[in-house]
Amino acid sequence: MDGSILLVEDDPSIREVTAIGLRGAGFDVATAADGLEGLERFRAAPFDLLLLDVMLPRLDGLELCRAVRRTSTVPIVMLTARGDTIDVVVGLEAGADDYVKKPFEVPELVARVRAALRRAQREPMDDDRLRVGALTIDVGGRTVARAGEEIPLTRTEFDLLVELARRPGQVLTRDVLLDRVWGYDYLGDSRLVDVAIQRLRAKVERDPASPEVLLTVRGAGYKAVR
Repeated sequence: MDGSILLVEDDPSIREVTAIGLRGAGFDVATAADGLEGLERFRAAPFDLLLLDVMLPRLDGLELCRAVRRTSTVPIVMLTARGDTIDVVVGLEAGADDYVKKPFEVPELVARVRAALRRAQREPMDDDRLRVGALTIDVGGRTVARAGEEIPLTRTEFDLLVELARRPGQVLTRDVLLDRVWGYDYLGDSRLVDVAIQRLRAKVERDPASPEVLLTVRGAGYKAVR
């Protein structure tokens, strides 16, 4: 098996078709029909990745995501029928690593799942300590601090920060960041990068409205300050 997945989806037809497609791709899939059942199943057995519908009965997907994030860094991909930027923002803020908009094709979902699993299994490149602006980044320890105070980041936020910090002053396009951080290019939505940068700035910048560390280069992409 390529990995174990917990799929939490209240629509029976979507749940069944998605589970069949993922199993056909080589994954071991467990399912739950609502958020509370999903949380109970997650706590009862280890999983390599969670697929969570946003709109769930008893406990919605965002609350379930937050509950999981209190104890685990397991990759989380949200399934949403709503593709508005605000929904992406809320999902990433809750701790999700990616999202897939319904209706989706199973091959696309499988590709996104594989990419998320590759990111989670990727070992740190080294034990370097990087400095960018007032931030100190311990790559091997996967921690970020400002003035000695640790800043909690999600796995994706940390990887995005390291990717930019390794190349201070170099502009990285959204497509490059999608490829290097999320692990795919043409399947990606550039809004994912914009929202992730926005959330990262909210955590690492003194004033997110006037960023000093992660800069936007209009029409090109983003760069870390030199």
